[in-house]
Formats: sequence, C-alpha cells, structure tokens
Amino acid sequence: MVRLLAIGLGLFALWLLLSGLFKPLLIGLGIVSTLATLAIAQRMGLFKKANNDTQHSFVGFILYLGWLAVEIAKSNWSVTRIILAKTITLQQTLFDVPTSQKTDLGKVLFANSIILTPATITVETENKTFLVHALTEEAADLDALAEMDRRITTIEYDKGDA
Repeated sequence: MVRLLAIGLGLFALWLLLSGLFKPLLIGLGIVSTLATLAIAQRMGLFKKANNDTQHSFVGFILYLGWLAVEIAKSNWSVTRIILAKTITLQQTLFDVPTSQKTDLGKVLFANSIILTPATITVETENKTFLVHALTEEAADLDALAEMDRRITTIEYDKGDA
C-alpha cells in the first residue's frame, strides 16, 4: 500500500510539474487522472512483487544515463555530418544484437537505449536478440552495442550479491 501511495504521489507531482498550472480544475483533473492510472495499473497487476531474484542498482542507472548522454551526443554529431554532407551515402542495414539482460526492465532499457542513439532503431525483440536497423555501417557498430548491453546488464544484480 505504501508503494502504491508513493507511486501515486510521484505521478501527481509529475502532473503538476508538466502542467505548470495550479488552478483548482486542473489540480482536480490531475487527481482524477492519477487515480485512474493507479486503478488501471493495479488491475493489470503491475504492483505485484516479481518472484525473481534480480534487482536494479539506482547508482548504476544514474552512471549509465551519463554514459548514454555522451553516446547520444556522439551519435547526433555523426547523423548531423551525414545530413550536412554534399552527397548523402546511406548504407542501411539490419543486424541482430545479442542481449544479456535477465529482466524485462533491463531488456526494455536496452531496446530504448538503442532507439535513443540516432541512426539506429530496434525493430524487433526476441528472447536473446534484438533486430536493429542502422542508417550507416558506422552506426551498426556491434562493439558499441555490446558495450551498451554490458553496461545495462551491470545495473541488474542478484539479491544474493547485494
């Protein structure tokens, strides 16, 4: 119950932050929206504790976000060079990227991290591989994606290790 209340307060705070308006009607709509979201999530079973032995490191996640920001900036520079070139030479490719995450959250984080780096997009997810589309061969760098995979996997740890 405490977890549900904390998530509800977080959602409502996000509502206030994003709306930026503190009129009674909007605050009321924010409360109704938050309660509806919590009811739907509760009905979907999203607040049940998972029966796996894997947790995620908050500090590791924050360090990963910093690393990802740098990678996004480098990738943006690469895409900018492609766009501003006199002749655009795209070498589009589809390739499989192996994944090593143990949890659905880890896999979602990895798939979305691939999408956040420009010139690549996760097309399909399988159990142990993702199908990725890249605009150029430079963007289809398996070593860089393996490093991203490794960094996300280090965020996950077994409860026995903590």
